Amino acid sequence: MSSTSVETPPTADGASLSHGLKQRHLSMIALGGVIGAGLFVGSGAGIAAAGPSIVLAYTLSGLLVMLVMRMLGEMSAAYPSSGSFSAHAERAIGPWAGFTAGWAFWVLLCTAVGLEAIGAAKIVTGWLPGTPEWAWVALFMVVFCGTNLAAVKNFGEFEFWFAALKVGAIVLFLGLGVLAIAGVLPGTDSPGASHLTDFLPNGGEGLVIGLLASVFAYGGLETVTIAAAESENPVKGVASAVRTAMWRIALFYIGSMAVVVTLVPWDSPAVVEDGPYVAALDRLGIPGAGQLMNVVVLVALLSAMNANIYGASRIGYSLVERGQGPKVLGRVSGGVPRIAVLASSAFGFLCVLLSYWRPDDVFSWLLNMIGAVILIVWIFIAVSQLRLRRRLEREAPQKLVVRMWAFPWLTWAALAGMAAVFVLMAREPDTRVQLYSSGGMTLALAAVGYARQLRRARS
Repeated sequence: MSSTSVETPPTADGASLSHGLKQRHLSMIALGGVIGAGLFVGSGAGIAAAGPSIVLAYTLSGLLVMLVMRMLGEMSAAYPSSGSFSAHAERAIGPWAGFTAGWAFWVLLCTAVGLEAIGAAKIVTGWLPGTPEWAWVALFMVVFCGTNLAAVKNFGEFEFWFAALKVGAIVLFLGLGVLAIAGVLPGTDSPGASHLTDFLPNGGEGLVIGLLASVFAYGGLETVTIAAAESENPVKGVASAVRTAMWRIALFYIGSMAVVVTLVPWDSPAVVEDGPYVAALDRLGIPGAGQLMNVVVLVALLSAMNANIYGASRIGYSLVERGQGPKVLGRVSGGVPRIAVLASSAFGFLCVLLSYWRPDDVFSWLLNMIGAVILIVWIFIAVSQLRLRRRLEREAPQKLVVRMWAFPWLTWAALAGMAAVFVLMAREPDTRVQLYSSGGMTLALAAVGYARQLRRARS
């Protein structure tokens, strides 16, 4: 293993980036990061498959995510870095691991930028029929690329207000739902537990589909540990975000799923066609519920675009700073890695073009390739934490500001949970393709990373 800059805290990484994010920005990024378009729209398919047991599915996957966030928080508080888990994997396992985790996640984020731009454009063209979808995609790309090219505080300010809107919308939804369930919302009758009697309508198979859908809905939580490196107090920021992760997941994900399946029959066609939140608001007789939720989903998509361009540019910059990519991406001006921002946005726009030009082969292959990347990243996080924790206890115990619960047993339990999800993915035809495609990309990146590591060691 090369011993270049891995064994000491990375001073180059983040040294020339600005520290323009305030604590309020970081707190709201942590809050809003858990509320994505996948929760508002994608959860409908999970409910249709799992029925009321979707609450159990989100609880199980939520427990896994809490453990991953705690592990990542422990390492990020000890070694704040814009490379986050990629820098930790390099430090703990070797340069090849940092290379593999970092570039796999970069591809995931950039592809997600393109998907979110397409989703946002579809909503706007629904309001303004006749306007070209590609023009809206281009507009969103230009706006958020521009936002990220400016000072980091601009990104923080955009995310602050986006997150505030998302959090406000879901808190209002939960409040109305709880009142309706309690039977005290004017004009509505409480459904009681009538929609919960058939808890596992499609048996264990339905629960598995719901579980897989819920695991991937949690993607995006990692951004706060990337952003923390550019905050006024990185250690405090990470510690605060990680310690509040549990109640955020419990309230926003598990709480809202419980409200939806209590208010609306799980097999209602509206759950999939309109989305679970629109179906629930329609059940409450809220006028214009569909358009109201479209606005919230649009905000969620734009927020995710903004955050993913930011995250991709910082991961790319960190990789280059550690000698793991083309040097041009490491150029910083005005405290911002502007070439990395442009490259990340360009890759995202290329994904959009592929969705128009080659939707059935190249674009489909790309989507399958990123399908299981988040799980692969989580494995790198768990293995890195297992190795770094022992080193920290020996060499710098004062840096353990955030500690993983019941170490090492819960870390091993989390790894067992990830292995179980891989097995479940291999059993389902749709997710099996994603698993193999993501595995192929990861092995290819690992081979390149290991070859680079050997070459650097020899030189």
